[in-house]
Amino acid sequence: MKTLAKIVISTALLSSAYANATAQLGPRPFYLLDQMAPSALKTKLSRCVNRPFFKSDFSIGHRGAPTQFPEHTKESYIAAAKMGAGVLECDVTFTKDKELVCRHAQCDLHTSTDILMRPELAAKCSQPFTPADPETGTLASAQCCASDLTLEEFKQLKGKMDGANPNATTVEEYVQGTASWRTDLYSATGTLMSHAESIELFKSLRVKMTPELKAPQVPMPYEGMTQQDYAQKMIDEYRSARVPAHRVLPQSFNIEDVQYWRHNTRYGRKGVYLDGRYDDPKFDPSNPQTWQPSMEEIKDSGVNIIAPPLWVLLTLNDAGMIVPSEYARAAKAANLNIITWTLERSGLISQDGGWYYQGINEAIKSEGDVYTVLDVLARQVGVKGVFSDWPATTTFYANCMNHY
Repeated sequence: MKTLAKIVISTALLSSAYANATAQLGPRPFYLLDQMAPSALKTKLSRCVNRPFFKSDFSIGHRGAPTQFPEHTKESYIAAAKMGAGVLECDVTFTKDKELVCRHAQCDLHTSTDILMRPELAAKCSQPFTPADPETGTLASAQCCASDLTLEEFKQLKGKMDGANPNATTVEEYVQGTASWRTDLYSATGTLMSHAESIELFKSLRVKMTPELKAPQVPMPYEGMTQQDYAQKMIDEYRSARVPAHRVLPQSFNIEDVQYWRHNTRYGRKGVYLDGRYDDPKFDPSNPQTWQPSMEEIKDSGVNIIAPPLWVLLTLNDAGMIVPSEYARAAKAANLNIITWTLERSGLISQDGGWYYQGINEAIKSEGDVYTVLDVLARQVGVKGVFSDWPATTTFYANCMNHY
């Protein structure tokens, strides 16, 4: 009887697991698995193929799922959640009337929305469209900012796949700039969102939230709004929506924003310092003297989570294998939690993975090596989460390795 009872209970639990397995991964994670060379990691991942998959906080939707959906749109966020992203990101900037909205940069509307195809709104752009001139070598250009529009005007726009054609001589040519390894298949709709709307959507999707306070591209203070006012305004929208502090990971490249949240709000304990020190030409992940302040000083200032790009955390050893960098070891030694970015943002990584794989490109032999990178990040570096432009990949790995 005890054996039968165990079987019944096990079956019930399994049925419940399948009933609640809401992550829909599609073919890509399994395609990448098939591309891997034989290894212990491939064997372990292969055992997961037929199991149910669950949402994971390790899997972070970077701007949603912008490999195939227009970034920072309702459709992109929903796609990421369906793929099991347990955390979603709204990059936060502000409009002319100081309303918070989700955009990667304050002045990217000309590449990420259809504003140039709407003459009445394009007329409000900071810099109107200028066609390319093949004779002089001048490239096509435009600059349209969220701060050029009111929230009401902003909401009239439609998100598109981010990109522009620098050789365009017409607006119609300029907006056709989608990278060849992405797609316009899901760009028929692209619903833009205010920050407050994203919070309500994320609540309905039952995911955690990681807003990034974007650097303003207008002089601050802006119509009386200081940088601290801006940082506080973002947090206030979570308070107004009654989102518990433990479900919000506010981010900024400006360490002063993170320190402000830590010392002035309940939401600062999980503040994320996006480490942009790699922009310094002298920066070297293997040399602590080139990244100041030190990890200990960052930790002592109240920061608990640091988030560099993935290449900063990785290097090659003498055998040509991917291993944690000195930067990664120093961050761990200082008791900083680590998040990293961005997976699935480089096209075909086996054909020169580009910026995100600098320093480890020699070890990338196939598309399946993305799992080797993930495995080193998770098991050796010890990252708590990975941003991805296609979260199914990180969700698959996280489920196989029990990172929930």
